Amino acid sequence: MSEVLKNRVRDIERIREFVSPGEFEKIESGIAAGNIITVPSFADVHVHFREPGFFYKETMETGTAAAARGGYSVVMTMPNLSPVPDDREHLQEELDAIKRGAKIRVIPYGAITVVEKGEKLADLEGMAKDVCAFSDDGVGLNDEALMIEAMERAKKLGKLIVAHCEDLELRAGGYIHAGEYAKAHGHKGISSESEWKPIERDLRLAEKTNCNYHVCHISTKESVQLIREAKKKGVKVTCETAPHYLVLNDSMLEEDGRFKMNPPIRSEEDRKALIEGLKDGTIDCIATDHAPHSAEEKSKGLAGSAMGVVGLETAFPVLYTELVEKDVIDLEKLLQLMCVNPRKRFGLEDAEDIRDFAVWEIGKEYEIDPEEFQTKGRATPFAGRKVKGRCLLNVASGKAAWKDETRLK
Repeated sequence: MSEVLKNRVRDIERIREFVSPGEFEKIESGIAAGNIITVPSFADVHVHFREPGFFYKETMETGTAAAARGGYSVVMTMPNLSPVPDDREHLQEELDAIKRGAKIRVIPYGAITVVEKGEKLADLEGMAKDVCAFSDDGVGLNDEALMIEAMERAKKLGKLIVAHCEDLELRAGGYIHAGEYAKAHGHKGISSESEWKPIERDLRLAEKTNCNYHVCHISTKESVQLIREAKKKGVKVTCETAPHYLVLNDSMLEEDGRFKMNPPIRSEEDRKALIEGLKDGTIDCIATDHAPHSAEEKSKGLAGSAMGVVGLETAFPVLYTELVEKDVIDLEKLLQLMCVNPRKRFGLEDAEDIRDFAVWEIGKEYEIDPEEFQTKGRATPFAGRKVKGRCLLNVASGKAAWKDETRLK
């Protein structure tokens, strides 16, 4: 039995605690038939739950409900909020929201700079004990001296610097990938260089400071190669990508805001490079970058819509269907990327023996319907896609965080 799946026999017996005898019988027979599996609950190191500050997009309650339905038992929330968690007082507002509304474990990030403006370092020391890491996600920190100071202080605190790598000058007002679709439809393109150039710089700084460094949502072939080479040199770097970069390319874009996110969906060459990065261990984690917006904010096409799509409730079905079922990677590898590696990298105590588990029905195909989502967001590039994988039960911290009553009965 594989390393990640070795404790799943234990899960089958534990299921009895959370379902009726009839429901357990259905699950047990489904497991025997190969139509139902139990897996460790997932960990997502990159989500946006919008609370405090942007309740109309998402709340702690709706965000964690979506995560629970998607099979997650722990998520890490990015700091582009209002107020930005850049000191102890501001962080406390988010911690209070977590305490009030979270259905699963939520660990916040602290900002690297005050209000994420890239001008002055935040109170890293004051926040350290209650955050998973430090990030200015949503904007790139392009001041080299400030990044060096942040890396040195984070290293002393035993925390990671987690970087959204983007050079706005190189982006030059673009909003989708600078590829064939952008040219054909008159859109402003985002160059690949606007992502990989800041990564190249940060890798040099991480080597210089010996800081633990993690790169958010990589999307280009150059990013993969730079991180691959840095790992060979011994730089303490890890990285993540997201399901939409692994499954889609820019030839699949439509004139719809549900295809708009940052970084953008790139070329097929980039997608293939990301797949190779998964296979050879260059890419450590798959995160969703779950980023809900209102219907109005996503209704303005590719040019005018807000950046960001939802992903917690579609990640495993899409990846299982497109990568595992099609023999791109095996289930063991997918679980390493979604369960084990995120926990290890961010120092979660259950990385070696994940007690949380989820029950998935994988024998029936269905179409993704955003109207079934628990999140407030509806914008997903996977709407209408046929997939396998529905979460029937998700047990997080000893409690049933999600149970699909309808399908279990």
